[in-house]
Amino acid sequence: MARRTGLIDVAVEALRARISSGEWPVGSRIPPEPALVELLGVGRNTVREAVQSLVHAGLLERRQGSGTYVLSASEMAVSMGRQIADARQRDVVEVRRALEMEAARLAARRRTSTDVAELLAHRDARAEAYRRNDLDAMVSTDLTLHRAVVRTAANPVLASMYENLLDAIGENIRFNFVTDVHAHDQHDGLVDAIVSGDARRAAEETSLYLSALLDD
Repeated sequence: MARRTGLIDVAVEALRARISSGEWPVGSRIPPEPALVELLGVGRNTVREAVQSLVHAGLLERRQGSGTYVLSASEMAVSMGRQIADARQRDVVEVRRALEMEAARLAARRRTSTDVAELLAHRDARAEAYRRNDLDAMVSTDLTLHRAVVRTAANPVLASMYENLLDAIGENIRFNFVTDVHAHDQHDGLVDAIVSGDARRAAEETSLYLSALLDD
């Protein structure tokens, strides 16, 4: 029994690694059971129990007649998502302001030429989404830009915290687009400040647009 439990644990970790690394991204369907048996080198029962373990953890979701899909890349994200599912939008914005101001400050200090090119591309994609008045694209490009700023900050702890709040942040961004008037160039100042290496202005630009949502 101990050996079987050990095999299940090994299989769970192998599956989890492919999810957390992005090899199997959120929303994708994982390989069917026969392929997993071959991939992991274990029996069908072990694969089934390993998959079920990750279903219980909230990382995977079985869809009848369709397969098993990646629901989340992190148990922490699942746990935090459950805890803040009923959070007020104001509470989420306050947390965003705390995280994103520091991320912007660090990004301005640590940006590389590769980071700069990525931020400018995301800024332009965001502007194009506004030009098309495509709400879904506006939300996704806005979130992508913020994630790029956090990555540019080069602080893995900050990045992990932010990534584990993505569902709440994405919903907050959509809420803000629907209930407030946003200018297409609202984040241009932030990107410019990071590109130019002005840490103080980068933090101020972040505070400006988030504080406006709070009327602070």
